[in-house]
This record gives sequence, C-alpha cells and structure tokens, in this order.
Amino acid sequence: MDLLERFARILTRVPRRAQHAYSGATVPASHRLPAQNVESSLVQIRAATLFIALLGGACASHSGAAASGGIVTLVPSFADDVYALGAGPQLVAVSAFTDDPRAAALPRVADSSSVDVEEIVALRPNLVIGIPSQARLIEPLRRAHLRVVLLSDDGYDRIFTNLQTIGALAGRRGEASALVARLARETAKLHARTYRFAWHPRVFIVLDSAPVWTAGSASYISKLITIAGGRNAAADLGAPYASYSSEALVEDRPDVLIADRAAHLDAALDREPWRSLRAVRLHRVYSVDSDLLERPGPRYNDAIRWLLHRLSPIAIRPNGPPRRL
Repeated sequence: MDLLERFARILTRVPRRAQHAYSGATVPASHRLPAQNVESSLVQIRAATLFIALLGGACASHSGAAASGGIVTLVPSFADDVYALGAGPQLVAVSAFTDDPRAAALPRVADSSSVDVEEIVALRPNLVIGIPSQARLIEPLRRAHLRVVLLSDDGYDRIFTNLQTIGALAGRRGEASALVARLARETAKLHARTYRFAWHPRVFIVLDSAPVWTAGSASYISKLITIAGGRNAAADLGAPYASYSSEALVEDRPDVLIADRAAHLDAALDREPWRSLRAVRLHRVYSVDSDLLERPGPRYNDAIRWLLHRLSPIAIRPNGPPRRL
C-alpha cells in the first residue's frame, strides 16, 4: 500500500452498519446517511485536500501500476441494469446486497449508509453509479477525480430512463432500447390479466411497522400495484416513501397488506392498529422479500407477477366478458 492509499484509508473510512436497503428511496430518511460519521470524515478530507494533492505527484509512479477501468455500482438495481444490458464484464465492484450470482466474486463497496471510498479509488473505475441520497457519501470520490453519476430511482419511469442512461454510459445504447421495449411488452401482457377484475383491492405496503413506513402514490411500487390491478391505499401520501399515521391507516381500510419481511409485521398483528384492519381479519397479509418489490430495476415484472398472484383470487371477475380498467 503506497503512502497516498494509506493516508486515504485513515481519512475516508466510514463505519458500516447493517441496513435494509435496495432502493435508497425506500429507506427512511433517518436511516439513509449516518450524518455524524459522514460529516466527520468530510471535515477531515477537506482539511487534508492540499496534502493529498501534494502527495499525488510523488505517488504517481506507484499508482500507474494499479488496474484501471470498469464500472462500480452503489445500489443493487444498477448492477441488475448493467447485467441486463450485457455489460456485466465491465463491473469491477458492487453494493452489499447485490445478489446476481455473476457478481459473487466482486468487491462489495457500498450499502445504504456507507461507501468504501479507499477501495473504489484503488480500483480506478471509469464510472461510479449511485443514487442522490448517497451524494454526501461519494463526495470524496469526486475529489479523487472519479466520474460519478447519480440517478434517481424514485419513480416507475426512472426504471427505463436509467436503463437508457446506463446503456449510453456503458456503450450499450442499442441493447438498452431493445431491453426497454421487451420489458414494456411483458408489462402489457401482465396488465392484460387484470381486465377481468371485478374490483380493485386497496393495497397497503408496509416497509416498516414501528413506525409505519409506506409507499406513496409517487413511488414506483405504487405504479406496480396499479399495473397489477390494485389501488394504493396510501395514495394520498405526497412523498414517494414516508411515515404514515396509525389513525390514517385504520381509516384507509386496506383490503390487502403487503409487508417487507424485514418489517416483522407478523409479530405485531395482534396489536393496534393492525388487528383492527379488515385485511388482517380476512387473512390477506403477505410477506415479500425486499429485493423483489423494492428494487426499481429490470426485474420489476417479477414483482408485478407476484402481486397479480395475490390480487387475482379476490378481484377476478368470475363470469362475463373482459373489461378494460
């Protein structure tokens, strides 16, 4: 390890802590960034900027020997995008919850609350892709003159614009256009299965149960519910993801509860407000892995298919001609 890398390791390490995160948007704001640790690190980095700049010339001969190039993704959905575009060989590092088997041997350099700056700098990637809630965490990477692109993942439409953007950055424009068209066709076929629905169940998403954290109408999860023939019971929520009052939840009277497994809702169903809900009394409570429902990437049709499987038995029109929504 040369002097510059040793110095960067001392300055930029941000302690990790386990976080449930697949989309930065779905994580409560209080969980996204460990502000005290991040600010402390950034203050140290600002104070040492001149020193690092002076060391840069002295260490140049050593740095030239390091491997360079490639893409680093800081959230799992962007790694999914890269693989779906056929650009997997360009990946040199991924985030902690990336679960594609092809990434098994790659370094894990980020989670919802930290970025391993020194390891990324050592890799010298051509491109680092993250989300806006990681802006402060990646500031040291910009200072190291790495190319960092932050792409919002809050909305359904962002799935496709992000694929197009990453495709362009990875030299896969044609593949991106073809993939977006294929995904759209598959979505249309899935949505056609809702034409026989007699009604549209009100679905409440439980991302966390204490306090209640859910997906509003601006979220990509809400769009998936609509495509699958349901209605978001928290559609009045202005933010894509936010806390929700127990009183409002009881007033909404959802027909179905869908809970992230990490929320451990099953342990709270015998308490208020949950036990007063119609969905609980009718045993319409389903647990889902967060990597299926909360990851706004090219696997989103799998989430629609999962939702259809749960909503169809209670919403299907048993007789009569198909009806468009």
